[in-house]
Amino acid sequence: MFSGIVEEAARVVALRKDGDNLHLALSCSFADELSIDQSVSHNGVCLTVVALPGDGTYTVTAIRETLDRSNLGQLREGDLVNLERSMKIDGRLDGHIVQGHVDQTACCKGVTEADGSWYYDFEYRVPRELARRGYFTVDKGSVTVNGVSLTVCNPDSRPDAADPETLVGTFQVAIIPYTHDHTNFCEIREGSVVNLEFDILGKYLARLASL
Repeated sequence: MFSGIVEEAARVVALRKDGDNLHLALSCSFADELSIDQSVSHNGVCLTVVALPGDGTYTVTAIRETLDRSNLGQLREGDLVNLERSMKIDGRLDGHIVQGHVDQTACCKGVTEADGSWYYDFEYRVPRELARRGYFTVDKGSVTVNGVSLTVCNPDSRPDAADPETLVGTFQVAIIPYTHDHTNFCEIREGSVVNLEFDILGKYLARLASL
């Protein structure tokens, strides 16, 4: 379980394919504090530490299901990845409840600078059936973008012209300078693909409403 408060943006130092799996080696300041089998969020994806060579790096493995649902398969050496270790039970919940189970990806449609902060616009597509189960955004609600807990602004949706059973969702988030500089939001541009995890509370409420 995570909170969406990124600890560090780490660099990918190596990528290795192994069948349908992808092994990712990353360098970060707390690598030597990690342990084998520990859970760490990577751009919002919960992955297990599988190797600790002791040189300030560690390795995790992403399976095909994870690669299909997230942007991890698009990573290249040198890319920044947002990291968060799991929550402590006695700590404050500064963001919102994040499971580390990415639902799908979204595409950045634009970035607007606003006198020291930034507005990012995102677009995603979701089947109507999943939308009815809570896979959507609401105004002032929470959403996780690349592992960052954020507040939704200006959400909207419309039917996909090519497939009426699919909705095209859009929303905007505001990014302060600290978040911009300490996460990989500094590298997100128009056309960038990001990971989304919709609010688990919204999914439970949608499920209850359908009973």
